[in-house]
Amino acid sequence: MKRVLIVSVLLLVLAVTVMTVMPDRARAQNWWSASREPAGLAPDPATTPEAVVQVYGARAFSWRGYFAIHTWIAVKPAAAQSYTIYEVIGWLQRRNLPVLVIYDNVPDRRWYGNMPEILLEKRGAEADALIAKIDEAARKYPYAKDYTIWPGPNSNTFTAWVSRSVPELQLDLPPTAIGKDYLGYRLVSQAPSGSGLQISLFGLMGMLVSAVEGIEFNLLGLSFGVDWDPPALKLPLVGRKELDFLPQPVVEN
Repeated sequence: MKRVLIVSVLLLVLAVTVMTVMPDRARAQNWWSASREPAGLAPDPATTPEAVVQVYGARAFSWRGYFAIHTWIAVKPAAAQSYTIYEVIGWLQRRNLPVLVIYDNVPDRRWYGNMPEILLEKRGAEADALIAKIDEAARKYPYAKDYTIWPGPNSNTFTAWVSRSVPELQLDLPPTAIGKDYLGYRLVSQAPSGSGLQISLFGLMGMLVSAVEGIEFNLLGLSFGVDWDPPALKLPLVGRKELDFLPQPVVEN
């Protein structure tokens, strides 16, 4: 009991610290007035005939954004004039609707005021070969009608499900993607990238080792870890921090 109390206090202190140093992140606002404007990150389909696959992440709405991001997947087949978006939206559950939605829209809109970033992008023939696999994996998502903010299943659980099913993506979800480690009643699986090995107890405790993610430890849904290519620390709330001061491997042509 004493250890649990100490861990809880440390996490609280960490949360307050991060909220102090990130005043412009995840700012509280009314959802109906928060911006959903495009960020200008997605290639224009009218001038981009090649196939495109993108994975986006943005700080979650309101106070949740201090702890976690919301992720989604967007694809555009070759010569297509629009993007198809795959994502889980939790509040649809309140209307007794499936939380998994697949629809055509602008892929890089702000997530209720919070600027998205591209977590992964693939183009051309490589992307075209993955789009059907992504669609198939998304439609087989086992929690299409279930949603739990913490520890999952949530939007990051969905993105990790697709990534595990399509390991060619080699997606390295950041530690702020809380829910990516949720495996349901399974204890052992591949890491969210679809490579390596992961052990997880309902997304609350576990670890993973992977050539894509490096090494991560999960405590109460918060991930701590180290990546080696390129070298980086993975911290809860803060995210991935590159270790720029370390020497980088030299690639000879």
